[in-house]
Amino acid sequence: MRAPAFWQRGTPGAWARLLQPLSMIYGAISGRRMARPGVHATAPILCIGNFTAGGAGKTPAALAIARILRDMGEAPAFLSRGFGGGLSSDEPLQVDPSLHEAADVGDEPLLLARRAPAFICTDRVAGAEAAARAGASIVVMDDGLQNPSLHKDLALALVDGVTGIGNGLCLPAGPLRAPMSAQWPRTDAVVIVGAGAAGARVAEMALSMGRDALHAELAPVDGERLRGRRVFAFAGIGRPEKFFETLRGCGAELVGVRAFDDHQIFEPEDLRLLAADAKAARAEVLVTTEKDATRIAPGALPGLDVLKVEMKFADEAALRALLRRLRRG
Repeated sequence: MRAPAFWQRGTPGAWARLLQPLSMIYGAISGRRMARPGVHATAPILCIGNFTAGGAGKTPAALAIARILRDMGEAPAFLSRGFGGGLSSDEPLQVDPSLHEAADVGDEPLLLARRAPAFICTDRVAGAEAAARAGASIVVMDDGLQNPSLHKDLALALVDGVTGIGNGLCLPAGPLRAPMSAQWPRTDAVVIVGAGAAGARVAEMALSMGRDALHAELAPVDGERLRGRRVFAFAGIGRPEKFFETLRGCGAELVGVRAFDDHQIFEPEDLRLLAADAKAARAEVLVTTEKDATRIAPGALPGLDVLKVEMKFADEAALRALLRRLRRG
């Protein structure tokens, strides 16, 4: 599902006020849950999460940070619950891109496994120990900031520069997964992704509380190939409009767009309609995200182009200084 518009209003509106009693109950439960002590795993745990529901670029951040860790001489491995994956269970499973599909393990673990060893498990402690046994010197946990089962040696919270923390209320009245009073003590640094006043306010909050505030951008890979071309774009991610803006920034002429829910399973009828809509709009090319492409069988949508993005940090030296905290001994 996509985030409702009233979550992003600076002042809570009628819907938010109506839902606020439920929000307070949810916040109290999630806040108490976050306060539980976690298990110290064999390998250091780096958590890359969000304060809010919805995406801010956790998977591109995990991939970029894994690259930096390898440059630092570490052997990172990824840990995920495997959202939507039919094989996700309490037993750890190492994702094999040559064997598994998104329907098996989830779209994000499949992307991660193409760059470094990736494990899925609903039991995060068991998953972390499996990664350590496989040789991981650092376990990079994709999401899970609010999950108390594992002690985090370093916790980074990604924040979208445009949306920030929305109206500052917990689900369902707002986007927060837990009250900020419960989340700040368990967050070492924020990563503000993209420019925006809302993100800048969160960075100011972080600095005032003695937390680091890093800045990053999601940059397209080889986006120049789309300049001047008539593009029909679709995406099923946390903020599809962010992908569409990226395409416009590449110089593409968007003649049509279609937004799906995050982790959308594309049925044959969906793909047929997309192809028909693109043809009706006289698009030269049909484009989607790398994450969405993992949920489409090869050849199921002829002519599909995939625009990859990568996260670039404004001050990589500051990030490396944070990552050095993970070294033990």
